[in-house]
Amino acid sequence: MKIPRLFKLVLLCGLTLQTLIGRGQIVTKIAGGGYHTLVLKSDGSLWTVGNNDAGELGDGTTDSDNYNTNLPEQVVASNVTAIAAGANFSLFLKSDGSLWGMGYNGDGELGDGTYNQTNLPELIVSSNVTTIAAGAYHSLFLKCDGSLWAMGNNGDGQLGDGTTDHGFYSTNVPELIAASNVTAIAAGEYHSLFIKRNGSLWGMGYNSEGQLGLGAIDQTNRPTQLVASNVTAVAAGAFHSLFVKSDGSLWAMGNNIAGQLGDGTPDSQTNLPELIVASNVTAIAAGAFHSMFLKNDGSLWAMGNNNAGQLGDGTTDSDNYYTNQPEQIVAGPVTAIAAGGSFSLFIQNDGSLWVMGDNSMGQLGDGTYNPAYLPEQVVAGSSAPPGFNQISARLLGTGDMQLFFMGIANSNYALDRSFSLTPPNWVPQLTNSTDAAGALWVTNTPVRTVNNFWRIRLVP
Repeated sequence: MKIPRLFKLVLLCGLTLQTLIGRGQIVTKIAGGGYHTLVLKSDGSLWTVGNNDAGELGDGTTDSDNYNTNLPEQVVASNVTAIAAGANFSLFLKSDGSLWGMGYNGDGELGDGTYNQTNLPELIVSSNVTTIAAGAYHSLFLKCDGSLWAMGNNGDGQLGDGTTDHGFYSTNVPELIAASNVTAIAAGEYHSLFIKRNGSLWGMGYNSEGQLGLGAIDQTNRPTQLVASNVTAVAAGAFHSLFVKSDGSLWAMGNNIAGQLGDGTPDSQTNLPELIVASNVTAIAAGAFHSMFLKNDGSLWAMGNNNAGQLGDGTTDSDNYYTNQPEQIVAGPVTAIAAGGSFSLFIQNDGSLWVMGDNSMGQLGDGTYNPAYLPEQVVAGSSAPPGFNQISARLLGTGDMQLFFMGIANSNYALDRSFSLTPPNWVPQLTNSTDAAGALWVTNTPVRTVNNFWRIRLVP
């Protein structure tokens, strides 16, 4: 059972406890498109900001005279669990496994059976979707059975369906590409990557810059194995690719015109994976021509194009506006990263959102259209007490279960119960307040003959 990151589960004597992060509306996930940004908050709400010329913000407008916003606006109130941003379209998942999309659809990337764009979220797949990825003009998603599906532009074989018909080289409905065992996906400008359960890395699509790492520059319209094993994470930029192995090493291949591979060489490319960092890498992100990664100490590193300040190092030297070696941007603690076209986003461990780079369409969400050459905070984090978001449970002699939860001092928390998570049917049980230290004790009687799923959530 796959659970969204904003929940924690504890299974004890047939009782499952699901604890909703209660720090108010902190940021939990981020996605950067060509010129727009998606933000997921801890209450499951989706916020969007930036360019909206194709309706990619999903707010119902595409005013040609004023088609963007420089402040985040709420588009969906709750139950969003995952987000992805393409060039000028957006995808998101809800907690019931449904896939939704909005924005440009001229290549069928929304997968709704039309080539019409939409400025409001529309349902694409009703259930069982677990993971999504958005390329420039194509989309990928996984279902809970590990199957890989794709739709949109296929001019270079990036869908992996065996065709690249240049007379009609796209599909506007999802098509099955791999039947099972896919665990992670990434979509670049015109290429796609995915990881199988055995740790092998596969790719398809455009390869003229060597971004598939095949040792040649021939494109492929069928999934082709690139690395045999031990791959744990993957990211795709415009014309370059990054992946991490189980030993924490970072590897890169493809275009390197702006130093985005981080191998220390200028204006070069490679069509084979090359080692960039030997160990301790935990997360990666690829923009159009820049790259970012996290180390296990929470530090943020970046390399590549910096013409708009997207690296966040304080420079945009027009004569030498990139770096071809990784440089530390933030010492930590950073927990999540995302790279847009020429801008970057990251979350710190307090749930705060930070941004840098191009802001010509308001995509940084700081209320201006000015670029940021250093990281700036646009959503505040939480000053949570020590031990925050910790839950424990114990059986009492009466057969009751006592729960202990550490939350925000003098705040209200609701206890809900459901007998299933597919889908959940949360029934409120009671609401109590934490004490001055943020502690909360709850005692309830579980039904021993069935599974009980419980969650604690912050309420007004």
